[in-house]
Formats: sequence, C-alpha cells, structure tokens
Amino acid sequence: MELLVINPNTSAPMTALVERAARAVAGPGTRVRAVTPAMGPASIESHYDEALAVPGVLAEVAAGERAGVDGYVLACFGDPGLDAAREVATGPVVGIAEAAMRTAMYLGRGFSVVTTLARTTGRARDLAARYGAERACLGVHACGIPVLDLESDPDAVKKVVAACAVALEADGSDAVVLGCAGMAELCAVVSAELGVPVVDGVQAAVLAAQSLVAMGLRGPARGEFAPPPAKPYLGLMAEFTRG
Repeated sequence: MELLVINPNTSAPMTALVERAARAVAGPGTRVRAVTPAMGPASIESHYDEALAVPGVLAEVAAGERAGVDGYVLACFGDPGLDAAREVATGPVVGIAEAAMRTAMYLGRGFSVVTTLARTTGRARDLAARYGAERACLGVHACGIPVLDLESDPDAVKKVVAACAVALEADGSDAVVLGCAGMAELCAVVSAELGVPVVDGVQAAVLAAQSLVAMGLRGPARGEFAPPPAKPYLGLMAEFTRG
C-alpha cells in the first residue's frame, strides 16, 4: 500500500522530519511519501493559518487520488481540512491530533497535550472534545516555541521536556501527547527523561491509516462524507471545481 503524508505548511525541512518519523513505523510493504503543498502558510499557528492551509492540503489529496494513493495522513496538530479531505479521498484520511489522542487513551486514565504557542491550546481543547477525548485530556500546555523554531532553537528539547514535566505535575496524567508534527522526533528523549509514554501523532496516524487500509475500510459513499456535489468555483478556487 502507499500512504501519503501531507505536511499542511510549506516548510520543506519539516516535511523531511515528518517523513523520517512516518517511515520509521511503517510496516513491510507500506510505502510512505511525504509532500509539501505548493501553497499555504510557512507554519500553522492561528485559525487564519489553518484556513489558508486547507486549499494546499486538498490539492495534494487530489494529486494523491490521481496517483492511486491508498491512504492519507494530515501532519498538523490542528487537523486542518480533515473533513474536506475525507470527502474527496477514496481511502482513509487520518489527522495526527485525532490519532494521537486516541492512542494516548490506551495508555492510562488521562493524558496531557504539550503544544507550541499558547494561542494554539484552545484548538487542541476543541479537538479533544470533538474526538470524544475531553474527559481523558486532563490539560493542554504550551512550551512557548514557535513551530519553525523547533529545529533551530538549541534549547528546544530542554524547553519541551520542561513543559512536559510541568504538565504531568499539574494534570496528574499518565501520558503526554506532543501537539506539533515538528516534535515528531522528540518522543524517545522526553519519555526517557520523564518516565512516561509520549505519543507522536505522526506515527500514530501512519499506523492508524495503515490499519484502515489493511482492513479494506474506506470512507462512505453516501451521507455527510460522500464526495461533494459538483458546482463551479471561481477565481483562485477555479482549480477545485468538481464535475
């Protein structure tokens, strides 16, 4: 099978990081390819960023459909465009926030989310409620590092570990969910330092998508997540016209 991992921002270094994390857990016979959209924000740290990331995500899903991709992973913790992508993809589409939260619920009574900037914590709480994880999500915390600084800040690992330690103490949680695809390679370090399971959404989503494809499960052909009705789109959206 082939899985397409879409980095909804336009940072090529982050796409490479995400691809490494995804390939590390893919099973035998699963091909993983990560892509950077041709349009969209450099990083996603606001509702505005999320909204403007969605067209690039949908363009990559459309390209994946033409290439015969079996399943998709959206590698941004806001899960931008997840519902729309599920409407236009033949195979399953898994967002990393949903996958990470559901995985963390297997590991104990409750988990903490540690994300990047404080302004993104509300979105994480909203998603926990949407995914039925509101009771298990005991707290959402920010480490204060902008997304694109996760690779360049020499103290990034130290700051993330410190924020996770604070979260565990404050929430009394059993696990930590790292709330950014740019943190994908930090799980082992944080877990070793703090002695708790640490969940990366990229890897959790890859394994979920792989399982769904292996079981032959696809999106519904009718109802809310059926393909969207044909209609014209104008201006910059003309390329998204269907039918």
